[in-house]
Amino acid sequence: MESEMEELATPEVFQRQRQTPKRTPLPANLPRVEFRHEPDSTLCRCGCQLKRIGEDISEKLDYTPGVVTVERHIRGKWACGSCKTLTQSPVPAQIIDKGIATSGLLAQVLVAKYADHLPLYRQETIFTRAGVHLPRSTLAQWVGICGVRLQPLVDALRELVLTHRVLHADETPVQMLKPGNQKTHRAYLWAYAPGVHEDLKAVIYDFAESRSGENARNFVGDWRGSLVCDDFSGYKAMIANGVTEVGCMAHARRKFFELHVANKSQIAEHALELMRQLYEVEREVKDLDGQSRQKLRQERSRPIANVLFEWMRLQRMKITDGSATARALDYTLKRWTALTRYIDDGQLPIDNNWIENQIRPIAIGRSNWLFAGSLRAGKRAAAVMSLIQSAKMNGHDPYAYMKDVLTRLPIQKKKNYCRIAGNPLRCNTSPSKCNMCWLNAYTPTYASGEDILS
Repeated sequence: MESEMEELATPEVFQRQRQTPKRTPLPANLPRVEFRHEPDSTLCRCGCQLKRIGEDISEKLDYTPGVVTVERHIRGKWACGSCKTLTQSPVPAQIIDKGIATSGLLAQVLVAKYADHLPLYRQETIFTRAGVHLPRSTLAQWVGICGVRLQPLVDALRELVLTHRVLHADETPVQMLKPGNQKTHRAYLWAYAPGVHEDLKAVIYDFAESRSGENARNFVGDWRGSLVCDDFSGYKAMIANGVTEVGCMAHARRKFFELHVANKSQIAEHALELMRQLYEVEREVKDLDGQSRQKLRQERSRPIANVLFEWMRLQRMKITDGSATARALDYTLKRWTALTRYIDDGQLPIDNNWIENQIRPIAIGRSNWLFAGSLRAGKRAAAVMSLIQSAKMNGHDPYAYMKDVLTRLPIQKKKNYCRIAGNPLRCNTSPSKCNMCWLNAYTPTYASGEDILS
């Protein structure tokens, strides 16, 4: 007994072994510039010739700020002395006819503005430092033309998105300049994406002057599927016309979270714990197929949801109307059918966080570019942002993708804008050969600094 007490009184001290930090190797795809360092003389002090027995290599990361170059396109003229004919290669097709900007420069301006959130006046300063003056009015004109040229591609992507049964939807305010009085008013950027468990990763942004539900109805048209959304009244008319409502558990959880932060409510704490268990199941089934996901949800999530519902119903009977706790309980109880619909359908998500994550870049960007100059400018910006964000969702470098599309788009026939994701419904070319089937077929590689389309 005494020996056991001594062991408890003298806790064992564990010596932590210090781990030497290891530097992550620099990416192998980056181009290398070699600097060789050899002795000034290969003769030893004793007079013998030295022999090279090896070498030590160290790598350092360097960066060269934006380098502007000029492409000179020289088209030779060939004349026939007999028939007096002139032969000359045609001018390569460009996004902007007779413009000075290449697809690479246009892609840089678009990605800097809509992915890196650099307003045009800042880009103007950056280009000036690089040695060329590009007025922001010129940059704005380029952005507008690119938005018009890319719109058919976005329209094709929209058609593909609407072929999926599950759709996320959300909206965020954006300031828009009113014509005439030069004052801004609140417009809205709507976002739509296939369900997080669908095979297509894409998002469509739609710029509108208001938050009216008519904007969402016009976007989906005759589509009748499962819409994951919050409790915004603008979606109710669509739901009344046959669209299936899927609630967002994250919104319901947020009500209790705010309540718990405000006054450490025990009711909110218990609700958060049960919701945490629901999300724990979702983490486990995330990578399963739809049928397996549905089965596991019914086995594990359904009992938790039933307990949560009955507990909230009993608590609501004890709570006074009008209190913050009552409002949190009412929000969840009134939407309970929509909130738990995901349990019986493996393709439905538990919340709307997928589309909210796609709106986050817009929220960051609007704090930099502040407002849209007009409704037309907003729609053009939405088209460009749709393609850039969709490329990012598929793991592509947005600059490499935009440069490639802007290079190939002028020489593509409209029938080859084939649903964007390799669906040959309107395309006579196989997805692996169609230049516009980028979501599946586009694979950027970086060999010798080149961006290659497989």
